[in-house]
Amino acid sequence: MSTDLLAIATRARKGLLATFFFMGVVSMAWVARIPEIRDANGLNNGQLGLILISSTAGAILGAQLAGRLVHSYGTKAVIRVAIIIMPIGLILMGFSTSPITLIFGLFIMGLGYSSMDIASNTQAVVIEKLLGFRVMSSFHALWSSGAFATTVLGGSIAKHVSPRDNLVGVGIVCFFLFIPAVRMLLSADLDEHSGGDEETEAKIPLFGKSVLPLWGMGIGLLGGLIAEGAASDWGAILLRDDMGYGIGVNASAFAVFSLAMITARFLGDRALDHFGPRKTVLYGGYLGGIGLGAGIAIGVPLSDTQPVLALIIVNIGFACAGLGIGPMFPAYILAASEVPGMASSVAIARVGVIGIAGYFIGPSVTGALAQITSLPVAMMYPVLMLLLAGYQSHIIKK
Repeated sequence: MSTDLLAIATRARKGLLATFFFMGVVSMAWVARIPEIRDANGLNNGQLGLILISSTAGAILGAQLAGRLVHSYGTKAVIRVAIIIMPIGLILMGFSTSPITLIFGLFIMGLGYSSMDIASNTQAVVIEKLLGFRVMSSFHALWSSGAFATTVLGGSIAKHVSPRDNLVGVGIVCFFLFIPAVRMLLSADLDEHSGGDEETEAKIPLFGKSVLPLWGMGIGLLGGLIAEGAASDWGAILLRDDMGYGIGVNASAFAVFSLAMITARFLGDRALDHFGPRKTVLYGGYLGGIGLGAGIAIGVPLSDTQPVLALIIVNIGFACAGLGIGPMFPAYILAASEVPGMASSVAIARVGVIGIAGYFIGPSVTGALAQITSLPVAMMYPVLMLLLAGYQSHIIKK
């Protein structure tokens, strides 16, 4: 590879690292304020769970559109549009005092997020190829870093700043910070958006033998992202309503979860090299599922008599989930990009639309189960899905 192309790829890597960071900030900015937003909209857990389906609809539409748009116009063009859509969704969520506004905000956020996610991961695959060494997990580590930073910010200012001012401020600031980062990305003539030198298809069948590997990977990713979505959307409510912790402290579950994901993803490229994607996903799924399940099962009942110990135990459970889930998305995305005869963007979009749907559907199902039973019982659903994600690692060839 020429020195100029290496310099371009290195510059694009820096831009994409920043893009992933700000994507994590915007998409997770509302997590620490979910209990307040739920109350401001007059919702119970079951109603909130149903409303979260709107973000699923947006995510499915966005991922389906993004795969084809990336194949036709390139990753950078799609990201440029998505950086406008995402902050708008966040700002609408901040202003919501009625369910209809929250529904629109969640739908727009899901649309923008999944579009940017597909385009960014497609560009990440090419950057890794140009650089000649693993960097995919580090991109996702920056996403987790952004998610952690915005969760800590939301929790620390919750007593002093309203959810509306919090989310509007994050949306506006991140929109302007996105712009210079996106300028550094690979242009359409370098991102192999149409498949590069390999003959590929922009449209693939929904079912059939050729797409069975994508469905297997998508189901595995679905399991991991259901657990991730549950940790982000229900962690604070679990600690507040079922364990009795106040504003700020109740955000610790997702903060610990995010910090564990950051650690796992910064180490993820080494893990993928050492263990291979298949074993990395296998070990992570079982560690995360068992750890999270045990943390909730032990910590919640203990909170009545030993609140400090219970907080430590439940956060260890969320940390295990974060460590396990961390490398899963990079591993499944890389596996999808290597399926022969399909453009990377389209294969990633197919796996991504299944997985991302799980990220948004999971909290809705968890909310419905919580309304029928209780939130601690309902959280066993994402625990089982995380174990499923580990089992599905057998789909990955190496």
